[in-house]
Amino acid sequence: MCDKSRAPRSVTGKQDKRIRLPLGRETMNYSLSAASCVRRWLVPLCLMATIVIGTPARAADLDADDYSAGGLPAGTNLALLYFQHAVRDQYNAFGNKAGRGDLTSDIGILRYAHFVDVGPFIADPQFLLPFGSLHGSGDQRALGSASGIGDLILASTFWLYRDKVAGRYFGVTPFIYAPTGQYNRNQPLSLGENRWKFTLQTAYVTPLFTPKLTMQVSADVTFYTHNSSYGAASQTLTQKPLGEFQEWFMYHVNKDLDIRAGTFQFVGGTQFVDGQRVRNSHTSTVNFKVGFGWNFAPTWSLVGLYGRDAHVENGFEESTRFNFRVLKAF
Repeated sequence: MCDKSRAPRSVTGKQDKRIRLPLGRETMNYSLSAASCVRRWLVPLCLMATIVIGTPARAADLDADDYSAGGLPAGTNLALLYFQHAVRDQYNAFGNKAGRGDLTSDIGILRYAHFVDVGPFIADPQFLLPFGSLHGSGDQRALGSASGIGDLILASTFWLYRDKVAGRYFGVTPFIYAPTGQYNRNQPLSLGENRWKFTLQTAYVTPLFTPKLTMQVSADVTFYTHNSSYGAASQTLTQKPLGEFQEWFMYHVNKDLDIRAGTFQFVGGTQFVDGQRVRNSHTSTVNFKVGFGWNFAPTWSLVGLYGRDAHVENGFEESTRFNFRVLKAF
């Protein structure tokens, strides 16, 4: 647990705390001021400058069929709508339970991609716009709630290798997160981060043993700029890169239905406030998801997933997550 005497203070003597809340495919933020720590259960939170939420799912989080889209021709358009509901009912510090209380998120994402030829390769320039709400209840009710628009994300996958006959693909995706979302340094919860972020991701897709079984593996790293308006005292938040590894397995029951399962590992992302390292901000999280994909019409598909955290070293632990995705190709 971080020594309270070492935590950054404002000129008024009050500490400013911020919790990073990564949600769905976007990273959302919220802060927790010392004044909010009015209940005994919050004491562990008051001793920390930053708490990293479990399951830091971000824009770079993939569905099992994302890189298989490299088989689509130039000129294809994809419109997608996501809905993600998650409940976090436990807080961990250094691998041990340190608090309880529900923190719920309901996040939607609008996404559009257009496939184009780039020399001998194909790419899908796109944008993702998150929106939704965060809500603390029970022991977490002091956090209140927030709603609005999250940070805009611009991205494009470049498929450097495509073998549509064999079902093998390799691609590279840069992501840019723009600080356009709702952010209020004086409120406990915000949907924006007030900083730029850059992610670079690579992924490979291949059949396993049979054409009906597909594996997608990926790795990515996210870099962060400073947030110089962090908390009520306008402190400066900096963060080291955060790495993520993902493994998806998808079994095609028939041409219109599949079942899928994936595991996610997150590591790194240590944070600093006014140059002082936050001891328990290092992320070490393992998450899993299982679900299905269904092509219910010629140009429409639905994905449904259930997930939860299997291990959270530091941060809130997701006990329940439901993700849904509707896709329209045209």
